[in-house]
Amino acid sequence: STWFTISHSPKCAAAPMEGAEASTCNVSTSNQEDTEVDVPDSTNYKEQPTEMDGEGSAGCSSKKKKKKKKKSNTAAVDDCEALDLGDAEHDGKTAQAKEETFPQSAAAKKKKKKKGGTLHQTEPPTIPVAKFFSDGVFPVGEIQRYHDDNLWRETSEEKRELERLEADLYNDVRHAAEVHREVRKYVQSIAKPGIRLFDMCETLEQCTRDLIEARGLEAGVAFPTGCSLDYVAAHWTPNAGDTTVLDYNNVMKVDFGTHINGRIVDCAFTVAFNPQYDSLLKAVKESTDMGIRTSGIDVRLCDVGAAIQEVMESYEVEIDGKTHQVKPVRNLNGHSIAPYQIHAGKSVPIVKGGEQTKMEEGEFYAIETFGSTGKGYVREDLE
Repeated sequence: STWFTISHSPKCAAAPMEGAEASTCNVSTSNQEDTEVDVPDSTNYKEQPTEMDGEGSAGCSSKKKKKKKKKSNTAAVDDCEALDLGDAEHDGKTAQAKEETFPQSAAAKKKKKKKGGTLHQTEPPTIPVAKFFSDGVFPVGEIQRYHDDNLWRETSEEKRELERLEADLYNDVRHAAEVHREVRKYVQSIAKPGIRLFDMCETLEQCTRDLIEARGLEAGVAFPTGCSLDYVAAHWTPNAGDTTVLDYNNVMKVDFGTHINGRIVDCAFTVAFNPQYDSLLKAVKESTDMGIRTSGIDVRLCDVGAAIQEVMESYEVEIDGKTHQVKPVRNLNGHSIAPYQIHAGKSVPIVKGGEQTKMEEGEFYAIETFGSTGKGYVREDLE
């Protein structure tokens, strides 16, 4: 069985004549496939008002009359205004009337209730993710079905028991994936034209350390953050003092990783503001999803590459009036992942005709797809 803890988002790059986009995800082989997805940050609670019955209405009128006897010079503003606070909290219509008459008092009461409620993340995020899951169990992502000859793994009692024995390992990966999701969500909100890339990377890595409670080799940042622009496909990061600023017409690939006990989540996403690149981003995201669905135990790596290429090349993108077919970058690949080892030996191609090696049970993979509006081939810097 193939168990995928796949946190994936597309990563893209493009220049007017040449560019590349990429997407990455984490994959492990076991008894189920699993794609890490967003979960709600918190639960919203809302009181349901109750309808006032006949007795309640009569009581309201009676209390009002009693109050008139004490203070005959007091003007009445509404049938139910004279109810005390205790009655109003249990009566929907009365509570609504009081809120309309005394808006400041009602708002203050609601604010007071919310203050003592569910824990909320700060902005920028600083509260460790573990504090939101008091039982220590992190959310399960999207589950992918097995294919063809592997369908028996879903009902095999032996395989189900082996799956349960790996619960702690899976939980570590889900913990790392949840941290990645929170950090990714925040960075996407601040990655706007004008931001200095060095500042963005510093913020991203600090958020990761805070949310994962970085502690040496037990938990922390998995590898240096990449934020490659346009025709630079991957693995570029700003050094201290670099003044590069994000521009409206840039296509930026942000690639960063988290880990718990050496279990690495390798995930990337693309930032593009100019709508002319929308088709490029969509091509790579769809290709990544296809790569995930195709992967599994006993699947040949070349078959994953062929499926990715077929989807990628079905897209076209128009840039400055010129139409380009989206091409996979044939000399960039996904890869297997081992504890504390980001590239563990096996490569997952994104074009057809690769090696015949099979994915095996118990392995983790990063499914990475790179789409280009250029030649579909990268060179090392300065070559």
